[in-house]
This record gives sequence, C-alpha cells and structure tokens, in this order.
Amino acid sequence: MKHTLLLVASLFIATILQAQRISDATGNTIARFDGERVTDKSGKTMGRIDGDRITDASGRTVGRVEGDRISDASGRTIGRIDGDRLTDASGRTIGRLDGDRVSDATGKTMLRLDGIRRMQAIIFFYFF
Repeated sequence: MKHTLLLVASLFIATILQAQRISDATGNTIARFDGERVTDKSGKTMGRIDGDRITDASGRTVGRVEGDRISDASGRTIGRIDGDRLTDASGRTIGRLDGDRVSDATGKTMLRLDGIRRMQAIIFFYFF
C-alpha cells in the first residue's frame, strides 16, 4: 500500500512538472509557464505576464496584449488576433493556433503546446 501511494504521488508530481510546456516542432522542450513566469528549458526566467503587460527577464516592459491587439513597449501595434489567425501589423497572417500546436503562415508546425492556455501561446509567439 505504501509503495502504491508513493508511485501515485511520483506520477502526479511528474505530470505537474511536465505540464505547461512549449516544444519546438521536433518535440524538444524550449519553454515552460509557471504561473505568470515564462522560463527557458533550463528554468531561467525569460519574462513575465503581469495582467496585459509582458516583461522581459529584467522586468522591462516589452509589450502588451489588449483585446485582439498586440503592441510593443512603445504602444505600436505589432499584431492582431483574428480567431485562430495571428497577424502582423499590416494584417498578413504570420501564424495560426490549431489545438495543441502553433503553425507559421504556410501551415508548418512551429510550436507544440502541452497544457498551455491560448493566451499563453499567443504571448509566447509574439514576445519570446
């Protein structure tokens, strides 16, 4: 019984540790989300999400997400979210959200998502 509980607890912890990760097209983990913090594969902070404000590892604002509009630190629109389409400032499709993956404009898979919420994927796509 004791070994069974230990095994179940170990599997639960392993599941938690592997949740909320982003991988490249070949499946190599490149980043993780830990609450509002974004880390690289080795655990080094890449940035944070603070409401609608996105910061880099040193705490400088790099951009904002306001509704369907993505802007840089100076407030210039750099992209928009149109359903599952991710566009640049001119409205050209530069990416798509498709379930557990993000593809480029041609449909080639760029990122694989594991436990990542939609907005986390969008923020990672535009800022990291």
